[in-house]
Amino acid sequence: MRGTDYKALSFWHASLANPLRPRPPLPGDRDVDVAIVGAGYTGLWTAAYLSMLDPALRIAVIEREIAGFGASGRNGGWCSALFPSSPAKVARLYGREAAIALALAMRDTVDEVGKVTGERGIDCHYEKGGTVVLARTPIQMERARAEVAEARSLGQGEDDLVLLTAREAQDRAGATAVLGGTYTPHCAAIHPARLARGLAAAVEGSGVAVYEQTPATAIRTGPTGPSVQTPHGCVRAEVVVRATEGYTAGLPGLGRAIAPVYSLMLATSPLPQSFWAEAGLAHRETFSDFRHLIIYGQRTADDRLAFGGRGAPYHFRSRTEAEYDREPRVFAELWNVLRELFPAVAVAEVTQTWGGPLGVPRDWFASVGLDRRAGLAWAGGYVGDGVATSNLAGRTLADLILRRETELLRLPWVGHRSRRWEPEPLRWIGANLGLRLMSSADREEERTGHPSRRAELFSRFIGH
Repeated sequence: MRGTDYKALSFWHASLANPLRPRPPLPGDRDVDVAIVGAGYTGLWTAAYLSMLDPALRIAVIEREIAGFGASGRNGGWCSALFPSSPAKVARLYGREAAIALALAMRDTVDEVGKVTGERGIDCHYEKGGTVVLARTPIQMERARAEVAEARSLGQGEDDLVLLTAREAQDRAGATAVLGGTYTPHCAAIHPARLARGLAAAVEGSGVAVYEQTPATAIRTGPTGPSVQTPHGCVRAEVVVRATEGYTAGLPGLGRAIAPVYSLMLATSPLPQSFWAEAGLAHRETFSDFRHLIIYGQRTADDRLAFGGRGAPYHFRSRTEAEYDREPRVFAELWNVLRELFPAVAVAEVTQTWGGPLGVPRDWFASVGLDRRAGLAWAGGYVGDGVATSNLAGRTLADLILRRETELLRLPWVGHRSRRWEPEPLRWIGANLGLRLMSSADREEERTGHPSRRAELFSRFIGH
Protein backbone atom coordinates (compact mmCIF):
# COMPACT_ATOMS: atom_id res chain seq x y z
CA MET A 1 0.00 0.00 0.00
CA ARG A 2 1.08 3.57 -0.56
CA GLY A 3 3.66 4.73 1.96
CA THR A 4 5.15 1.24 2.43
CA ASP A 5 8.94 1.14 2.65
CA TYR A 6 9.50 -1.53 0.02
CA LYS A 7 13.26 -1.40 0.54
CA ALA A 8 12.66 -2.93 3.98
CA LEU A 9 11.08 -6.08 2.55
CA SER A 10 14.38 -7.99 2.25
CA PHE A 11 18.09 -7.73 1.64
CA TRP A 12 17.35 -8.16 -2.06
CA HIS A 13 15.02 -5.16 -2.13
CA ALA A 14 17.34 -3.07 0.03
CA SER A 15 20.27 -3.70 -2.31
CA LEU A 16 18.48 -2.44 -5.42
CA ALA A 17 20.10 0.71 -6.77
CA ASN A 18 16.89 2.44 -7.80
CA PRO A 19 14.12 3.61 -5.48
CA LEU A 20 11.04 1.40 -5.36
CA ARG A 21 8.35 3.86 -6.36
CA PRO A 22 5.08 2.16 -7.30
CA ARG A 23 3.79 2.50 -10.84
CA PRO A 24 0.41 4.22 -11.20
CA PRO A 25 -2.68 2.16 -10.38
CA LEU A 26 -5.36 1.12 -12.84
CA PRO A 27 -6.97 4.35 -14.07
CA GLY A 28 -10.44 2.83 -14.58
CA ASP A 29 -12.26 0.14 -16.53
CA ARG A 30 -10.25 -1.52 -19.28
CA ASP A 31 -10.78 -4.11 -22.01
CA VAL A 32 -7.73 -6.23 -22.88
CA ASP A 33 -6.91 -9.55 -24.49
CA VAL A 34 -5.12 -11.01 -21.46
CA ALA A 35 -5.32 -9.83 -17.85
CA ILE A 36 -2.72 -11.19 -15.43
CA VAL A 37 -3.28 -11.00 -11.67
CA GLY A 38 0.07 -10.83 -9.89
CA ALA A 39 3.35 -9.19 -10.89
CA GLY A 40 5.64 -11.89 -9.58
CA TYR A 41 7.70 -14.22 -11.72
CA THR A 42 4.74 -16.22 -13.05
CA GLY A 43 2.77 -13.20 -14.15
CA LEU A 44 5.76 -11.36 -15.57
CA TRP A 45 7.19 -14.35 -17.45
CA THR A 46 3.73 -14.98 -18.92
CA ALA A 47 3.49 -11.37 -20.05
CA ALA A 48 7.03 -11.51 -21.45
CA TYR A 49 6.47 -14.59 -23.62
CA LEU A 50 3.00 -13.49 -24.75
CA SER A 51 4.35 -10.12 -25.87
CA MET A 52 7.29 -11.79 -27.62
CA LEU A 53 5.06 -14.23 -29.49
CA ASP A 54 2.29 -11.74 -30.33
CA PRO A 55 3.33 -8.09 -29.94
CA ALA A 56 -0.18 -6.95 -30.91
CA LEU A 57 -1.79 -8.50 -27.82
CA ARG A 58 -3.27 -6.10 -25.28
CA ILE A 59 -1.91 -7.31 -21.94
CA ALA A 60 -2.50 -5.85 -18.47
CA VAL A 61 -0.75 -6.98 -15.28
CA ILE A 62 -2.60 -6.18 -12.06
CA GLU A 63 -0.51 -6.02 -8.86
CA ARG A 64 -1.66 -5.24 -5.32
CA GLU A 65 1.71 -3.80 -4.24
CA ILE A 66 4.74 -3.55 -6.55
CA ALA A 67 6.30 -6.00 -8.99
CA GLY A 68 8.41 -8.47 -7.01
CA PHE A 69 6.69 -7.71 -3.70
CA GLY A 70 6.08 -11.34 -2.75
CA ALA A 71 8.14 -14.51 -2.95
CA SER A 72 9.55 -13.48 -6.33
CA GLY A 73 11.51 -10.67 -4.69
CA ARG A 74 12.36 -12.36 -1.39
CA ASN A 75 13.37 -15.96 -2.16
CA GLY A 76 16.71 -17.72 -1.76
CA GLY A 77 17.79 -17.06 -5.33
CA TRP A 78 17.96 -20.69 -6.51
CA CYS A 79 17.14 -20.88 -10.22
CA SER A 80 17.12 -24.66 -10.06
CA ALA A 81 15.79 -27.65 -11.99
CA LEU A 82 13.91 -28.78 -8.88
CA PHE A 83 10.20 -29.52 -9.26
CA PRO A 84 8.16 -29.52 -6.01
CA SER A 85 7.14 -33.19 -6.35
CA SER A 86 9.84 -35.84 -6.50
CA PRO A 87 10.56 -37.56 -9.84
CA ALA A 88 9.32 -40.79 -8.25
CA LYS A 89 5.95 -39.22 -7.47
CA VAL A 90 5.65 -37.74 -10.97
CA ALA A 91 6.44 -41.18 -12.43
CA ARG A 92 3.91 -42.84 -10.13
CA LEU A 93 1.14 -40.46 -11.20
CA TYR A 94 1.94 -39.96 -14.88
CA GLY A 95 4.49 -42.58 -15.90
CA ARG A 96 8.25 -42.80 -16.23
CA GLU A 97 8.48 -41.07 -19.61
CA ALA A 98 6.45 -38.12 -18.36
CA ALA A 99 8.73 -37.79 -15.33
CA ILE A 100 11.79 -37.83 -17.58
CA ALA A 101 10.28 -35.21 -19.89
CA LEU A 102 9.48 -32.90 -16.98
CA ALA A 103 12.99 -33.28 -15.53
CA LEU A 104 14.53 -32.42 -18.92
CA ALA A 105 12.24 -29.40 -19.30
CA MET A 106 13.21 -28.13 -15.85
CA ARG A 107 16.91 -28.62 -16.64
CA ASP A 108 16.54 -26.63 -19.89
CA THR A 109 14.59 -23.92 -18.07
CA VAL A 110 17.61 -23.02 -15.92
CA ASP A 111 19.47 -22.17 -19.13
CA GLU A 112 16.45 -20.41 -20.60
CA VAL A 113 16.37 -17.96 -17.70
CA GLY A 114 20.05 -17.18 -18.22
CA LYS A 115 19.56 -16.78 -21.96
CA VAL A 116 16.54 -14.47 -21.81
CA THR A 117 17.87 -12.30 -19.00
CA GLY A 118 21.09 -11.89 -20.96
CA GLU A 119 19.21 -10.94 -24.11
CA ARG A 120 16.97 -8.51 -22.24
CA GLY A 121 19.84 -6.90 -20.34
CA ILE A 122 18.47 -7.96 -16.94
CA ASP A 123 21.46 -8.08 -14.60
CA CYS A 124 20.16 -10.48 -11.96
CA HIS A 125 23.63 -11.75 -10.97
CA TYR A 126 22.95 -15.04 -12.76
CA GLU A 127 25.78 -17.53 -12.19
CA LYS A 128 25.28 -21.19 -12.96
CA GLY A 129 27.46 -22.79 -10.29
CA GLY A 130 25.14 -25.71 -9.54
CA THR A 131 23.95 -27.01 -6.18
CA VAL A 132 25.81 -29.00 -3.55
CA VAL A 133 23.69 -30.84 -0.96
CA LEU A 134 25.75 -31.98 2.00
CA ALA A 135 25.37 -35.19 3.97
CA ARG A 136 26.49 -34.66 7.55
CA THR A 137 25.27 -37.85 9.23
CA PRO A 138 25.29 -41.50 8.10
CA ILE A 139 21.50 -41.37 7.63
CA GLN A 140 21.81 -38.25 5.47
CA MET A 141 24.47 -40.07 3.43
CA GLU A 142 22.00 -42.88 2.81
CA ARG A 143 19.47 -40.32 1.56
CA ALA A 144 22.12 -38.93 -0.79
CA ARG A 145 22.76 -42.41 -2.23
CA ALA A 146 19.02 -43.01 -2.61
CA GLU A 147 18.55 -39.74 -4.47
CA VAL A 148 21.33 -40.59 -6.92
CA ALA A 149 19.90 -44.09 -7.42
CA GLU A 150 16.48 -42.59 -8.19
CA ALA A 151 18.07 -40.21 -10.69
CA ARG A 152 19.81 -43.12 -12.42
CA SER A 153 16.51 -45.03 -12.65
CA LEU A 154 15.12 -42.08 -14.61
CA GLY A 155 17.99 -41.95 -17.04
CA GLN A 156 20.02 -39.19 -15.40
CA GLY A 157 23.77 -39.63 -15.53
CA GLU A 158 26.68 -38.12 -13.64
CA ASP A 159 26.37 -34.98 -15.76
CA ASP A 160 23.03 -34.42 -14.03
CA LEU A 161 23.64 -35.59 -10.46
CA VAL A 162 26.76 -37.07 -8.91
CA LEU A 163 27.44 -38.62 -5.52
CA LEU A 164 30.29 -36.81 -3.74
CA THR A 165 32.88 -38.17 -1.35
CA ALA A 166 33.58 -36.22 1.81
CA ARG A 167 36.60 -34.56 0.21
CA GLU A 168 34.70 -33.68 -2.98
CA ALA A 169 31.80 -32.22 -1.02
CA GLN A 170 34.08 -30.16 1.22
CA ASP A 171 35.98 -28.86 -1.79
CA ARG A 172 32.70 -27.32 -2.98
CA ALA A 173 31.29 -26.26 0.40
CA GLY A 174 33.72 -26.37 3.30
CA ALA A 175 31.19 -26.99 6.04
CA THR A 176 31.78 -28.97 9.22
CA ALA A 177 31.16 -32.70 9.72
CA VAL A 178 30.71 -33.43 6.01
CA LEU A 179 30.57 -37.13 5.09
CA GLY A 180 29.68 -36.62 1.44
CA GLY A 181 26.78 -35.29 -0.58
CA THR A 182 25.49 -34.68 -4.08
CA TYR A 183 26.17 -32.14 -6.79
CA THR A 184 24.11 -31.06 -9.78
CA PRO A 185 25.15 -28.40 -12.28
CA HIS A 186 21.51 -27.54 -13.02
CA CYS A 187 21.13 -24.48 -10.81
CA ALA A 188 22.11 -20.83 -11.01
CA ALA A 189 22.37 -18.37 -8.16
CA ILE A 190 20.48 -15.15 -8.85
CA HIS A 191 19.45 -11.90 -7.18
CA PRO A 192 15.67 -12.38 -6.92
CA ALA A 193 14.53 -8.76 -6.76
CA ARG A 194 16.78 -7.75 -9.65
CA LEU A 195 15.13 -10.45 -11.74
CA ALA A 196 11.58 -9.44 -10.78
CA ARG A 197 12.11 -5.71 -11.24
CA GLY A 198 14.06 -6.27 -14.46
CA LEU A 199 11.26 -8.40 -15.88
CA ALA A 200 8.68 -5.76 -15.00
CA ALA A 201 10.67 -3.08 -16.80
CA ALA A 202 11.22 -5.37 -19.79
CA VAL A 203 7.55 -6.24 -20.28
CA GLU A 204 6.54 -2.62 -19.81
CA GLY A 205 9.05 -1.71 -22.52
CA SER A 206 7.32 -4.27 -24.77
CA GLY A 207 3.99 -2.50 -24.42
CA VAL A 208 2.50 -4.43 -21.51
CA ALA A 209 0.55 -2.29 -19.03
CA VAL A 210 1.69 -2.91 -15.44
CA TYR A 211 -0.67 -1.47 -12.83
CA GLU A 212 0.71 -1.47 -9.29
CA GLN A 213 -1.11 -0.50 -6.10
CA THR A 214 -4.16 -2.20 -7.62
CA PRO A 215 -5.51 -5.10 -5.53
CA ALA A 216 -7.65 -7.68 -7.29
CA THR A 217 -10.72 -8.15 -5.11
CA ALA A 218 -12.25 -10.91 -7.27
CA ILE A 219 -11.81 -12.85 -10.49
CA ARG A 220 -15.20 -13.41 -12.09
CA THR A 221 -16.61 -15.30 -15.03
CA GLY A 222 -19.75 -14.55 -16.97
CA PRO A 223 -21.46 -14.63 -20.36
CA THR A 224 -19.29 -11.76 -21.62
CA GLY A 225 -16.05 -13.42 -20.47
CA PRO A 226 -13.83 -13.27 -17.39
CA SER A 227 -12.96 -10.09 -15.54
CA VAL A 228 -10.81 -8.81 -12.68
CA GLN A 229 -12.50 -6.60 -10.13
CA THR A 230 -10.42 -3.93 -8.39
CA PRO A 231 -11.19 -0.83 -6.32
CA HIS A 232 -10.07 1.28 -9.31
CA GLY A 233 -12.17 -0.38 -11.98
CA CYS A 234 -12.89 -3.60 -13.84
CA VAL A 235 -10.51 -5.26 -16.30
CA ARG A 236 -12.37 -7.38 -18.86
CA ALA A 237 -10.38 -9.87 -20.91
CA GLU A 238 -10.61 -12.92 -23.15
CA VAL A 239 -8.32 -14.75 -20.70
CA VAL A 240 -7.52 -13.97 -17.05
CA VAL A 241 -4.36 -15.53 -15.61
CA ARG A 242 -4.21 -16.14 -11.86
CA ALA A 243 -0.56 -15.80 -10.81
CA THR A 244 -1.01 -15.11 -7.11
CA GLU A 245 0.87 -18.06 -5.50
CA GLY A 246 1.09 -17.59 -1.69
CA TYR A 247 -1.61 -14.90 -1.76
CA THR A 248 -4.17 -17.02 -3.66
CA ALA A 249 -6.26 -17.77 -0.56
CA GLY A 250 -7.17 -14.08 -0.31
CA LEU A 251 -9.31 -14.29 -3.45
CA PRO A 252 -13.00 -15.21 -3.10
CA GLY A 253 -13.62 -18.92 -3.61
CA LEU A 254 -9.94 -19.88 -3.40
CA GLY A 255 -9.42 -20.06 0.36
CA ARG A 256 -8.54 -23.76 0.26
CA ALA A 257 -6.67 -23.85 -3.06
CA ILE A 258 -3.18 -22.94 -1.86
CA ALA A 259 -1.81 -22.81 1.69
CA PRO A 260 0.63 -19.96 2.37
CA VAL A 261 3.61 -21.32 4.32
CA TYR A 262 6.30 -18.93 5.50
CA SER A 263 10.00 -19.30 4.78
CA LEU A 264 12.48 -16.96 6.49
CA MET A 265 15.96 -15.72 5.58
CA LEU A 266 18.93 -13.73 6.79
CA ALA A 267 21.89 -12.08 5.07
CA THR A 268 25.34 -11.46 6.50
CA SER A 269 27.69 -8.59 5.95
CA PRO A 270 30.27 -9.18 3.18
CA LEU A 271 32.77 -11.85 4.20
CA PRO A 272 36.54 -11.63 3.60
CA GLN A 273 38.45 -13.79 1.13
CA SER A 274 40.00 -15.66 4.06
CA PHE A 275 36.51 -16.96 4.89
CA TRP A 276 35.82 -18.05 1.31
CA ALA A 277 39.18 -19.81 1.10
CA GLU A 278 37.78 -22.23 3.70
CA ALA A 279 34.07 -22.12 2.87
CA GLY A 280 34.49 -22.65 -0.86
CA LEU A 281 31.41 -21.92 -2.99
CA ALA A 282 33.96 -20.63 -5.49
CA HIS A 283 31.41 -20.71 -8.33
CA ARG A 284 28.56 -19.42 -6.17
CA GLU A 285 27.15 -22.91 -5.75
CA THR A 286 23.85 -22.90 -3.93
CA PHE A 287 23.95 -25.19 -0.92
CA SER A 288 21.79 -27.22 1.43
CA ASP A 289 21.99 -30.49 3.33
CA PHE A 290 19.91 -33.63 3.72
CA ARG A 291 18.15 -32.71 6.97
CA HIS A 292 14.34 -32.92 6.96
CA LEU A 293 13.58 -29.29 7.87
CA ILE A 294 14.67 -27.50 4.71
CA ILE A 295 17.58 -25.06 4.68
CA TYR A 296 19.04 -23.25 1.65
CA GLY A 297 21.82 -20.78 1.01
CA GLN A 298 23.91 -18.99 -1.57
CA ARG A 299 27.03 -16.85 -1.83
CA THR A 300 25.86 -13.51 -3.17
CA ALA A 301 27.65 -11.57 -5.88
CA ASP A 302 29.02 -9.23 -3.20
CA ASP A 303 30.33 -12.10 -1.02
CA ARG A 304 27.63 -12.33 1.62
CA LEU A 305 25.87 -15.47 2.73
CA ALA A 306 22.11 -15.37 2.15
CA PHE A 307 20.63 -18.24 4.14
CA GLY A 308 17.10 -19.40 4.83
CA GLY A 309 14.87 -22.20 5.94
CA ARG A 310 11.45 -23.33 7.06
CA GLY A 311 10.23 -23.39 10.62
CA ALA A 312 7.74 -20.52 10.80
CA PRO A 313 4.14 -21.54 11.57
CA TYR A 314 1.17 -21.70 9.22
CA HIS A 315 -1.43 -19.11 10.22
CA PHE A 316 -5.11 -19.85 10.74
CA ARG A 317 -7.36 -19.45 7.66
CA SER A 318 -4.33 -18.95 5.42
CA ARG A 319 -3.80 -15.40 6.62
CA THR A 320 -0.82 -13.44 5.30
CA GLU A 321 0.24 -10.43 7.33
CA ALA A 322 3.40 -8.33 7.33
CA GLU A 323 4.17 -9.26 10.95
CA TYR A 324 4.36 -12.95 9.98
CA ASP A 325 7.53 -12.16 8.02
CA ARG A 326 9.34 -11.74 11.34
CA GLU A 327 9.86 -14.70 13.67
CA PRO A 328 12.81 -13.95 15.99
CA ARG A 329 12.96 -17.58 17.14
CA VAL A 330 13.38 -18.82 13.57
CA PHE A 331 15.96 -16.15 12.71
CA ALA A 332 17.98 -17.14 15.80
CA GLU A 333 17.84 -20.81 14.80
CA LEU A 334 18.90 -20.03 11.23
CA TRP A 335 21.89 -18.12 12.55
CA ASN A 336 22.77 -21.04 14.83
CA VAL A 337 22.58 -23.49 11.92
CA LEU A 338 24.69 -21.27 9.67
CA ARG A 339 27.38 -20.93 12.37
CA GLU A 340 27.31 -24.69 12.88
CA LEU A 341 27.89 -25.22 9.16
CA PHE A 342 30.52 -22.48 8.78
CA PRO A 343 31.86 -21.49 12.23
CA ALA A 344 34.02 -18.70 10.79
CA VAL A 345 30.87 -16.83 9.74
CA ALA A 346 30.56 -15.73 13.37
CA VAL A 347 32.88 -12.80 12.57
CA ALA A 348 30.16 -11.35 10.33
CA GLU A 349 27.04 -9.43 11.24
CA VAL A 350 23.50 -10.35 10.30
CA THR A 351 22.54 -7.26 8.33
CA GLN A 352 19.00 -8.18 7.31
CA THR A 353 16.31 -10.66 8.29
CA TRP A 354 13.09 -11.17 6.35
CA GLY A 355 10.52 -13.69 5.23
CA GLY A 356 7.35 -14.23 3.28
CA PRO A 357 4.75 -16.78 2.18
CA LEU A 358 5.19 -19.40 -0.50
CA GLY A 359 2.36 -21.40 -2.07
CA VAL A 360 1.73 -25.04 -1.15
CA PRO A 361 -0.95 -27.13 -2.89
CA ARG A 362 -2.46 -30.03 -0.94
CA ASP A 363 -0.50 -32.65 -2.89
CA TRP A 364 2.75 -30.64 -3.18
CA PHE A 365 2.37 -30.79 -6.99
CA ALA A 366 2.73 -27.57 -8.98
CA SER A 367 0.36 -27.07 -11.90
CA VAL A 368 -0.36 -24.89 -14.90
CA GLY A 369 -3.47 -24.83 -17.04
CA LEU A 370 -6.21 -23.04 -18.92
CA ASP A 371 -9.96 -23.56 -18.68
CA ARG A 372 -10.77 -22.40 -22.18
CA ARG A 373 -14.55 -22.25 -21.65
CA ALA A 374 -14.27 -20.02 -18.58
CA GLY A 375 -11.30 -18.07 -19.92
CA LEU A 376 -9.37 -18.68 -16.69
CA ALA A 377 -5.71 -19.73 -16.59
CA TRP A 378 -3.49 -20.43 -13.63
CA ALA A 379 -0.02 -21.51 -12.57
CA GLY A 380 1.63 -22.04 -9.21
CA GLY A 381 1.96 -24.27 -6.20
CA TYR A 382 5.75 -24.20 -6.41
CA VAL A 383 6.43 -24.95 -2.70
CA GLY A 384 9.46 -22.68 -2.81
CA ASP A 385 10.91 -24.07 -6.06
CA GLY A 386 9.43 -21.37 -8.26
CA VAL A 387 12.31 -19.34 -9.70
CA ALA A 388 12.79 -21.59 -12.72
CA THR A 389 9.41 -23.33 -12.60
CA SER A 390 7.64 -19.99 -13.04
CA ASN A 391 9.56 -19.44 -16.28
CA LEU A 392 8.38 -22.82 -17.56
CA ALA A 393 4.88 -21.82 -16.45
CA GLY A 394 5.07 -18.51 -18.34
CA ARG A 395 6.10 -20.23 -21.56
CA THR A 396 3.42 -22.90 -21.12
CA LEU A 397 0.67 -20.37 -20.42
CA ALA A 398 1.68 -18.37 -23.48
CA ASP A 399 1.42 -21.52 -25.61
CA LEU A 400 -1.95 -22.42 -24.10
CA ILE A 401 -3.41 -18.94 -24.56
CA LEU A 402 -2.15 -18.60 -28.12
CA ARG A 403 -3.22 -22.19 -29.03
CA ARG A 404 0.32 -23.20 -29.97
CA GLU A 405 0.84 -26.95 -30.19
CA THR A 406 4.19 -27.45 -28.46
CA GLU A 407 5.97 -30.12 -26.46
CA LEU A 408 5.50 -28.05 -23.32
CA LEU A 409 1.77 -28.75 -23.37
CA ARG A 410 2.46 -32.49 -23.08
CA LEU A 411 4.28 -32.16 -19.75
CA PRO A 412 2.49 -33.89 -16.87
CA TRP A 413 1.87 -30.79 -14.75
CA VAL A 414 -0.26 -29.19 -17.48
CA GLY A 415 -3.89 -29.46 -16.40
CA HIS A 416 -3.01 -31.19 -13.13
CA ARG A 417 -5.62 -30.50 -10.45
CA SER A 418 -4.68 -30.65 -6.78
CA ARG A 419 -7.47 -31.38 -4.35
CA ARG A 420 -8.39 -28.64 -1.94
CA TRP A 421 -6.89 -28.29 1.50
CA GLU A 422 -8.98 -29.39 4.47
CA PRO A 423 -11.27 -26.77 6.05
CA GLU A 424 -10.18 -25.07 9.25
CA PRO A 425 -9.25 -25.97 11.90
CA LEU A 426 -8.07 -29.22 10.26
CA ARG A 427 -5.79 -27.30 7.86
CA TRP A 428 -4.15 -25.39 10.71
CA ILE A 429 -3.72 -28.55 12.79
CA GLY A 430 -2.32 -30.59 9.90
CA ALA A 431 0.07 -27.95 8.58
CA ASN A 432 1.56 -27.09 11.96
CA LEU A 433 1.67 -30.72 13.09
CA GLY A 434 3.67 -31.45 9.93
CA LEU A 435 6.02 -28.60 10.78
CA ARG A 436 6.56 -30.01 14.27
CA LEU A 437 7.10 -33.50 12.93
CA MET A 438 9.76 -32.35 10.49
CA SER A 439 11.37 -30.08 13.11
CA SER A 440 11.72 -33.03 15.48
CA ALA A 441 12.64 -35.62 12.83
CA ASP A 442 16.27 -34.52 12.66
CA ARG A 443 16.59 -34.64 16.45
CA GLU A 444 15.01 -38.10 16.41
CA GLU A 445 17.61 -39.32 13.91
CA GLU A 446 20.45 -37.86 15.95
CA ARG A 447 19.13 -39.62 19.03
CA THR A 448 18.35 -43.03 17.52
CA GLY A 449 20.71 -43.29 14.57
CA HIS A 450 17.82 -44.53 12.44
CA PRO A 451 15.62 -42.89 9.79
CA SER A 452 12.80 -40.87 11.33
CA ARG A 453 9.38 -42.57 11.50
CA ARG A 454 7.86 -39.11 11.98
CA ALA A 455 9.24 -37.88 8.68
CA GLU A 456 7.88 -40.99 6.99
CA LEU A 457 4.41 -40.28 8.41
CA PHE A 458 4.47 -36.71 7.14
CA SER A 459 5.63 -37.83 3.70
CA ARG A 460 2.56 -40.04 3.53
CA PHE A 461 0.33 -37.12 4.54
CA ILE A 462 1.57 -34.98 1.63
CA GLY A 463 1.61 -37.91 -0.78
CA HIS A 464 5.36 -38.07 -1.52
